Amino acid sequence: MKEQYTKYYSHRLGRDIELLVYGHWGYPVLVFPTTMGRYYEAKDFGLVQSARRLVDEGRIKLYCVDSIDRDSWYAKHLHPSLRILNAIQYDRFLNEELVPWIQQECNVGKVAAAGCSFGGFQAANFAFKHADKVSHLFTMGAAFDIRDFMSGYYDENVYFNNPPDYLPNANDPNLWQMKIILGSCLADFCKPETERLSAILTAKQIPHWLDIRWHGTHDWPIWKEMFPEYLSQI
Repeated sequence: MKEQYTKYYSHRLGRDIELLVYGHWGYPVLVFPTTMGRYYEAKDFGLVQSARRLVDEGRIKLYCVDSIDRDSWYAKHLHPSLRILNAIQYDRFLNEELVPWIQQECNVGKVAAAGCSFGGFQAANFAFKHADKVSHLFTMGAAFDIRDFMSGYYDENVYFNNPPDYLPNANDPNLWQMKIILGSCLADFCKPETERLSAILTAKQIPHWLDIRWHGTHDWPIWKEMFPEYLSQI
C-alpha cells in the first residue's frame, strides 16, 4: 500500500500541518484523528490497514490529517472564546486550503469525511458546515455536542460549530444529497449522542443510516470493522 508523508503549510494557521496519504488513486477520504490524536494515529491503530483492500484496488485514497485539538477544543489554558476561534481557523484551513488541494489532486468535486470518536465530531462538523464539498460522511463512536468543552461559555461561534444547535436550521440542499452513516455500538457511551443526531436528521428528512448493530465498546476493534464496510459504500 502506497504511503506518502507530506507537510502542508497553512497560511490560515501559520504553521505546517502533517498528513499521511494512502493510495495511488481513488476517491479521497479525509480521516480525522481522535481526541488530541496525530496524523499517524489511524495507521498506528490499524484503521488504515483495515481498508487496505479498497486502497490497493484504487477505489479510495486516504488523507489522514493532523489536528490542533491541543490549541483549540482541549486547550484548557485558553479562554473558551479563544479555543473556539482557533477551531474556526482550523476549519478555514480545511475548507479554504486543504480540501481544495485534495479536490484538485484527485480531480473530484467533493470529498468524503470520516472519523472515530472526537474525529467523528470533526468530520461531521466539517461536512455539515461545508456540504458543498462533502459527498459522504462516516462517523464511528462519535458525540456531537461541543458545549461540554466550552466551560459554560456560549456565543455565536460556539453555535455555528455545534451540530445539534445549527443543524436544525441548516438548509444547504447538498445535505440532502450527502451519503451519511452514523455508526456506534450497543455499549458505546456515545450511542445516545449518535441517536440524538440521527433524530435531528430524521426530523429534517435528511437521508442517513443509523448503524448501531455492533457488539462492543468505544474502541478501535469495532471501528476497524466499521470503516471498510462504510468505505465500500463509496
